[in-house]
Amino acid sequence: MTAKMKRREFITLLGGAAAWPLAARAQQSAMPVVGFVNAGSPDVVIVAGFRKGLNEAGYVESQNVTVEYHWLEGQFDRLPALMADLARRRVAVIATPNGNLAAIAAKAATTTIPIVFSVGEDPVKLGLVDSLARPGGNATGANIFNNEITAKRLGLLHELVPKASRIAVLVNPANTPVAETTLRDIPEAARALGLQTHILNASTSREIEAAFAALGREQADALFVAADGFFNSRPGRLATLAAHYRIPAAYSVREAVEAGGLMSYGVDTGQILKGAKPADLPVLQSSKFEFVINAQTARLLGIEVPNSLQLLADEVIE
Repeated sequence: MTAKMKRREFITLLGGAAAWPLAARAQQSAMPVVGFVNAGSPDVVIVAGFRKGLNEAGYVESQNVTVEYHWLEGQFDRLPALMADLARRRVAVIATPNGNLAAIAAKAATTTIPIVFSVGEDPVKLGLVDSLARPGGNATGANIFNNEITAKRLGLLHELVPKASRIAVLVNPANTPVAETTLRDIPEAARALGLQTHILNASTSREIEAAFAALGREQADALFVAADGFFNSRPGRLATLAAHYRIPAAYSVREAVEAGGLMSYGVDTGQILKGAKPADLPVLQSSKFEFVINAQTARLLGIEVPNSLQLLADEVIE
């Protein structure tokens, strides 16, 4: 299965999960509304997958359901007003794929409207659910563990580029939960490997460009891109910039590797959510992680991929 199909399958399942509360609105004359909120840019794969999930549950946009797509473009300061508006209008369900802050904002805005989320950190610690087994409120979804594998991804980058001693770490300070977790975990992991780190901040497209331009000044040998929804929605741009500045880079999503990035290590998302009420639907926890290397990019950067890493990788893209 291709990476895009895996991601689409995951979003399809989210769409199906978001469809179940709509049945309760079936007898009402007004067409139910799903509020879809994503941290990144408009993404045809995500939209197609979400629509497919709704269709499989018997819902077709503009026929018996309306989906409002809200793409934040990294502007997390829009969240409180947006969620307050969705809650005020009593949408049928709020879906927040790949969004810690979006899920938190939705939970803060309503205790009654069903929320379907996927987050990269423990949803109990985020205050979204009472427990993973029995969420107990109006929210449930998936924990995709992006923030639990920081040290492992840094270690794989170090094995792939052993001569790199100074690592630039790209974080999005506007996405507080991800940024805080990355800044907490990276220093300890780097010290254990004998690496130095330098933090680069970017919350907009222009700041991403500036961060890459700073790599030379900071004498960075490699780049670690945090598992941030805003970054993940721009895999092609990040890979292009990394190629332009000839910097080996590690990502959390394999789409960046398919676009020419060096390597990724992240969650291989699987099936999610079957049931009727958020309070009774256990939070799904992803258990399979995927390591992908782009061999062509490695050659262009003069990096020899050890046989041990080729055998360890789930896929080596030629």
